[in-house]
Amino acid sequence: MSETLDRAGLRFDNSYARLPERLFSRVAPVAVAAPRLLRINAPLAAEMGLDAAWLASPEGVAMLAGNAVPAGAEPIAQAYAGHQFGGFSPALGDGRAVLLGEVLDARGRRRDLQLKGSGPTPWSRRGDGRAAIGPMLREFLIGEAMHGLGIPTTRALAAVATGEAVRRETLLPGAVLTRVAASHIRVGTFQYFAARQDGAALEALLGYSIARHDPAAAEAAHPALAFLEGVVARQAELIAAWMAAGFIHGVMNTDNMAVSGETIDYGPCAFLDAYHPGQVFSAIDHAGRYAYGSQPQIGLWNLTRLAECLVTVMAAPEEEALAMAKAALAGYAPRFRGSYLRRFAAKLGLRGEPDEALLQGLLDAMAQGGAEGGAAGGADFTLTFRRLTDAPEAARDLFEVPAAFDAWMVRWHARLEAQGDADLAAMRAANPVRIARNHRVEAALVGAQAGDLAPFDELVEALRDPFRDEARFRHLEAPPGEDERVLATFCGT
Repeated sequence: MSETLDRAGLRFDNSYARLPERLFSRVAPVAVAAPRLLRINAPLAAEMGLDAAWLASPEGVAMLAGNAVPAGAEPIAQAYAGHQFGGFSPALGDGRAVLLGEVLDARGRRRDLQLKGSGPTPWSRRGDGRAAIGPMLREFLIGEAMHGLGIPTTRALAAVATGEAVRRETLLPGAVLTRVAASHIRVGTFQYFAARQDGAALEALLGYSIARHDPAAAEAAHPALAFLEGVVARQAELIAAWMAAGFIHGVMNTDNMAVSGETIDYGPCAFLDAYHPGQVFSAIDHAGRYAYGSQPQIGLWNLTRLAECLVTVMAAPEEEALAMAKAALAGYAPRFRGSYLRRFAAKLGLRGEPDEALLQGLLDAMAQGGAEGGAAGGADFTLTFRRLTDAPEAARDLFEVPAAFDAWMVRWHARLEAQGDADLAAMRAANPVRIARNHRVEAALVGAQAGDLAPFDELVEALRDPFRDEARFRHLEAPPGEDERVLATFCGT
């Protein structure tokens, strides 16, 4: 390895690239005209054991842009399929990304290092394989916001401007994002080989996934079943965390569900302002398939697609394998419900058994006066829970129908009196002061595309510790004004 790469701290061990080659295509990133560093994620670099100063150097920026492939890397584009809004696409794959390889971070965890927007691959389907600055910085920002909230997520190590334009509806400045993930194995990765009835590749992928994410499953009587149970548990916990944060993924296709349990692919994602269970922001989700309140059942739908792949490689007769898969899927609902209620019980300061009726009563009161699709009305999700933490009576001002809040408060106070008092420590740890509000994200991205990254930097810093009340960030807490509402978000591909 060269001296400069030694200083970077990069040590590759590319286990996925040692799998059968039909699981991926070997392809190098395509060089860009004039790479320019936009931002380095210094905290993540430290976690990775990487030298942030070297990454910001000309040699480092060349690597992050795809102009120089580091020693030890083995760039590949991974194969996968996926159900997209319910329709199956048998051949998707990394159409604008290459996995440089895998490195061990400072804690010894194996992490994928991927360049997104790095040029065409065999999976590009006539696309240019590139990305624009706005969507790449959105992924950088939302990944840090989710990490700050304690939600498992992929994260961006860096964003680099390419000096080239990409054509979407208009010409936009291009960028490459360096994404870090526990892995990029998706439900759709299994679907790709199941659709081809390629049992050998499916077995290889399963064995690899077990070794990487569920090593204990290898010792189980039925490793494929144990792996499925692990993915079910991780996804139930992840989606419960989304719901408690008011997060809407926006494009929960099976190719956007990672078996690691990390949130992946921040396209038309958004956080709730006014609460409504039918809230949709994604401009391409015309039927509301991935609405806020629909995410739990879509999670189970996606997991069922994974189970369909795995029954073919379970070491059991077909009927027995189907029964085992159904039993694993049956564990999703109680696991999700338990995590969901525990999280919301903490948001309400409840000790002991969660009170589902009390929680639902609050959500129903919050939704009164609201509507789907970003229309005004309904109580602000984040502010409601934070005011219940710090100044409960002030939450009343957020409700379109204050009488509904008043009636609920009687019930809440009765529960708190029965348990002694509110668990304020739990509430402050569960209810952020700040979220990545859509209008603030939009303003930051517009500024960044025009060359002003100060709003972006401020928002990233504020969201890295969203539970801390800081006067300097108070202006980021308010919901959007009438002329600031973001009614639609876009995938950016």
